[in-house]
Amino acid sequence: MIDEDGRARFQRPSLHSSATFTFGRKLLVAFLSLLNVLIVARTLGPAGRGDVVFVTTLALILAQLASLSVQEANINIAAREPRLRRALGTNSLLLAVALGAFAVAFTTVLIELFPALGGDAAADVRWLALASVPVLILATYLERLLDAEYRFTWENIASLVTPVAILAINAFLLLIDRLTVTSAVVAWVVGVGLGTVLRLWYVGQGLAGFGRPDVALARRSIGFGMKAHGARVLGWGNYRIDQLFVGTIAGSSELGLYSYAVTWAETLFYLPQTLVTVQRPDLVRATRDAAAKLAATVYRAAVLLSLPLLIGLVVLAPFLCTTLAGDDFRGSIDDLRVLVLGTFGVLALQLLGNALTAQQRPLLETTATAVAFAATLALDLLLIPSHGGLGAAIASTLAYTAGGVAAAHLFTRTLGGRFRDLVPRGDELAWLRAKAGTLFRR
Repeated sequence: MIDEDGRARFQRPSLHSSATFTFGRKLLVAFLSLLNVLIVARTLGPAGRGDVVFVTTLALILAQLASLSVQEANINIAAREPRLRRALGTNSLLLAVALGAFAVAFTTVLIELFPALGGDAAADVRWLALASVPVLILATYLERLLDAEYRFTWENIASLVTPVAILAINAFLLLIDRLTVTSAVVAWVVGVGLGTVLRLWYVGQGLAGFGRPDVALARRSIGFGMKAHGARVLGWGNYRIDQLFVGTIAGSSELGLYSYAVTWAETLFYLPQTLVTVQRPDLVRATRDAAAKLAATVYRAAVLLSLPLLIGLVVLAPFLCTTLAGDDFRGSIDDLRVLVLGTFGVLALQLLGNALTAQQRPLLETTATAVAFAATLALDLLLIPSHGGLGAAIASTLAYTAGGVAAAHLFTRTLGGRFRDLVPRGDELAWLRAKAGTLFRR
C-alpha cells in the first residue's frame, strides 16, 4: 500500500514486539552508560564525576525547558494527520535552533548575574555542554516523529549510537591517560551529536522528508506542547533538579556520590520509559475505555516486573557501589537503597500520565507531576543542607510516591476504572507469558 506522501506504507509492529526490543535496547544503553560511568568515576573520583554530571545535567534541563514540549505535539499530530509530517520535520529543525539559542543566551546572562549557579566546574567546560542544547532539543523532536510512525528500530539504533560513541572515546582517552573532566564532556557532546545526526538523516530519507515550514502548524504545535510542557518540565525537574541542588548546596564530591546511586536506580525506570514509548501511538488512536484498560493492564504488569529488580538492587548495593566503583563511593550505598523505593510512584507517573496526555488530557498529567515537583522542591531544600545526597534520595522517593498517587487518582477519575484496577492480581503473569510466547514464535 502507498501512503499519502507517495511512499510505501510501513507495516505496524505489535506492541509486545516493540516493547521487547525497545526494552532490550534500553538495557543495552544502560549497560554501556554504566561502563562509561565506572570509567569516569574510577578515573576522576567523586569530585570529577560530580563536575561532569553537573554541566551535563544543566544542559539536559535547559533543553527540556526550552523545548516547549513540541515533541508531544509532533507524535500526536503525525499519528493523526500524516500529511503534515514533512512540515513537522522542518518546523522541528527550525524551532530547535531558535529555542536552543535563546536558552543558552538566557543562561549566559543569568550565570553572569549569579555566578554560583554555574557550579564548581570550569567555565569552558560549562559552555561546551551548553552548546549542545539545540542538538538535544532536536533529538527529542525527531524521536517523537519516528515513534509516531512506529519506527522504533531506527530510534533504537540512534539511541545506541550515543552511549557507544561516548564509551569508545572515554575508553581511548583512558588508555592514553588523557581522560579529564573536559575530555569527558567533549565525549558526551560528540555522542549526543552523532545520535541526532542519525535521526535527522532517517527522518529525511526513511520518513516523509522535510517540506516547507508551516507557521500556522508551528503555532498549533507550540500551543499543544505548552499544555503538556508543565508535565515534561516538572517531570524532568523531579528526576534532575535534585542533582543541581546537591551540586550547588553540598558540592561536587557529594554530587558524585549521589549521581552514581541515581545511575543505578534509574535502571528501574527503563521499563516504564519503554512502555510509554511503544504504547503512545496506540493510546492516541484508542477510545477512552480501551486506553484505560490497556494502560491499567500494562501498569500492573510493570509493577510485577519491577519488583524483583528493585529487591536485587537493594541487596547488591554494596557490590555495585564499592566493588565496582571503588571504596570512595561507599557513601552512595544508602542513597541507592532509598532511591529505588520510589519506583512504583515513577511507574504511575509515567505510564498513567502518558495515557492521560495521549487521550488529550495533558494538563492532568501536568497536575500529577506538579504534585511530585512541589514535594521535591520542598523536601530537597529541607533535607539536602543537613543530609546531603541521602536527604536528596529521601526527598525523591517521597515525592515520586506522592506524584504516583495523584496520577492514579486523576487516571481513574478521568478515563474510568477504580484504584483496584491498578493493583496486580496475578493474571498479569499469564498475560505476560502468553505475549512472550507469541513473540518467541514470531
